[in-house]
Amino acid sequence: MESTVALGNSNVEPRVDMEFDSHEAAYEFYKEYAKSEGFGTAKLSSRRSRASKEFIDAKFSCIRYGNKQQSDDAINPRPSPKIGCKASMHVKRRSTTGKWYIHSIIKEHNHELLPSQVHFFRSHMNVDPLNNDAKVRRKKMLASVSKEYGAYQFSGNLENLFRNQHDRGRSLTLEEGDAQVLLEHFVQMQEENPKFFYAVDFNEEHRLRNVFWVDAKGVDSYSNFGDVVSFDTTYFTNKYKIPVVLFIGANHHVQPTLLGCALIADETVHTFAWLMRTWCLAMGGRGPKILLSDQNDNIKAAVGAIFRDTQHYFSLWSILEKIPRRLDYLSMWHETFMVKFNKCIYRSWTEEQFEHRWWKLIEKFSLGEDEWVQALYEDRKLWVPIFMRNVSFASLSMASRTESINSYFDKYIQSETSLRDFIGQHKLILGDWYEEEAKANFDAWHEMPELKSPSPFEKQMLLIYTHEIFKKFQVEVLGAAACHLKKESEDGTSITYAVKDFDANQDFMVEWDAPRSDIYCSCHSFEYKGYLCRHAIVVLQMSGVFNIPSNFILQRWTNAATSRHSISERLDDVPAKVRRYNDLCRRAIILGEEGSLTQESYNIAVGAIKEALKQCATVKDTFEANLKSGSSATPAIQGADEACQGNTLAAREPVPYSKEAQTSKSSKRVDPGNERESNNDTSNKKGKVPLEPEIANSGQGAFHQMDMSGSLDYSTRFLTTLLRGGDINKRGAELLGEMLEEQN
Repeated sequence: MESTVALGNSNVEPRVDMEFDSHEAAYEFYKEYAKSEGFGTAKLSSRRSRASKEFIDAKFSCIRYGNKQQSDDAINPRPSPKIGCKASMHVKRRSTTGKWYIHSIIKEHNHELLPSQVHFFRSHMNVDPLNNDAKVRRKKMLASVSKEYGAYQFSGNLENLFRNQHDRGRSLTLEEGDAQVLLEHFVQMQEENPKFFYAVDFNEEHRLRNVFWVDAKGVDSYSNFGDVVSFDTTYFTNKYKIPVVLFIGANHHVQPTLLGCALIADETVHTFAWLMRTWCLAMGGRGPKILLSDQNDNIKAAVGAIFRDTQHYFSLWSILEKIPRRLDYLSMWHETFMVKFNKCIYRSWTEEQFEHRWWKLIEKFSLGEDEWVQALYEDRKLWVPIFMRNVSFASLSMASRTESINSYFDKYIQSETSLRDFIGQHKLILGDWYEEEAKANFDAWHEMPELKSPSPFEKQMLLIYTHEIFKKFQVEVLGAAACHLKKESEDGTSITYAVKDFDANQDFMVEWDAPRSDIYCSCHSFEYKGYLCRHAIVVLQMSGVFNIPSNFILQRWTNAATSRHSISERLDDVPAKVRRYNDLCRRAIILGEEGSLTQESYNIAVGAIKEALKQCATVKDTFEANLKSGSSATPAIQGADEACQGNTLAAREPVPYSKEAQTSKSSKRVDPGNERESNNDTSNKKGKVPLEPEIANSGQGAFHQMDMSGSLDYSTRFLTTLLRGGDINKRGAELLGEMLEEQN
């Protein structure tokens, strides 16, 4: 028999012939085994001899062993991971030798194992200090992400990317060597992940003008969470050293997702149009459902020209933060002004009420001649809450920047941060982001939030919402007890209630239309946070409705957020799907163990899996066909599938390039009132900025379409070079390097 078991070997599995020097050594071995398999451990029990008082018996188990015990009088119960798993190892001490041996072992689990996320388990956090080092974990996470998202080729006709370039003198203000650092960073990122995307815009003097980049995870996140995107230009001010702008989203754990970075030379319509076109191309040709930005006429013009169906709004916090600076001459009356202003913005129940309060405010503080205030009023439908009924901003537009997800990046970008510092921290930002998301996904699997009330709303959303959203929603459910309502008016099927919130010491108005399952509250929680407030909940409760209407459950906040199918009316299927998934994982583990015993059993298992996958695919096709023909997703559940205006070819689907194809594509955009329309037309139907250029197929990559030996006439073609994973050949990289050297 073995007397000692070497730790650190992930291939060692428990065997009945093993012996250990102590029960602690046995537990260390079990932890090492658990770490290689992907589950957490706990000391379940131990027993001492009545005579010698020495330990003689111990049992170790999976962290999910046993069933959850909930105390009725617990003030703040902790989430429990226990779901009835039986996996455990029982060891006993031999009275003759004093050695410990494995008395029994159960290896099967009733849940999924997570070897790649094992460092999140408390039992493994300090097992290997090297592997638990944050930098090492971050490096592994980045490598894992790069491996997960494979390369795909971008095919493009670079000719169209030279059109409509203006203002040859504009260029980025960079320190010496910064451009080379930037290029080296891009090359390194692309080596780690060929799907890394970047675009470089040069002016006609070969000087760097604008740069955009996004990693593969950002592109993937956009496919799931591209419904609401914030275009943040906060750092493009004199206060900051680098002219960086960010595309920011929010995932289903209310965590920030970085959907793109850019360095821009200025705030002209041309720059924003180039950036929006490039970003749209990187995201597969789909515009977001909602785009939030600063109040800026040039951004508004570019968004309106590039994105056909995108709803453009101004971030509320970006408006409110400008007030002290823009209206500094009102500093003596700032507090009084803000009280009146907030009442006008937040407590106006109708558009008429807003109009009345606004003009009263203008008159009281003599603001009729202030151009910025006039612009605010002209753009009121882009930022005032009363005009945004049932539009959700997914926590990206709050009253202050500190409450918004955008503030996440403030800890990485300070006023003195240089471009080199920012590039150096870029991987750190991504690594932190990946690890936080992985930890949230792990917690969603590992723990289940506790119910804190008998409310049917809380029970309904327990397995539907992600942990973070459920906890926020739970606060609203509990807060409903501090609300009192009375009916104010009734108009046909719509009833308006006045709700007194004793916690906030404020009255709110709630309108409920039962036949349409439509509810609206003047606190605008759904609009800004994406879930119903306590005021709406108490109205539903008193109206005899004990389920949140499906059109007020955003799929982006659910455990099915990354599903390709809209959950729509099938909300009850979400908990069932989670249970089915866990059960299939358990059965797959058992099948793997049994099927690997012999070649014959392996062949049987593989054959069964292939047949099962074939049948499941048939069922899925039938299911999707039924969904298309017989159901329509509710607006709150639908994802964003808008296409960039003028972009007739998805970047991932190459189409043979020909003059006939150009003519066909162009004809789709011809105005009925015009007999002819050229592909070289420099304006769209709205007459603002050029449309997305046509992108045609080329198997040789973007640089190959240019004569790198010198035939390309740079003096007649303004240089805008698009670079993406798979597009850069050797000569193209050399050319770009030469241009950067000239600039520096």
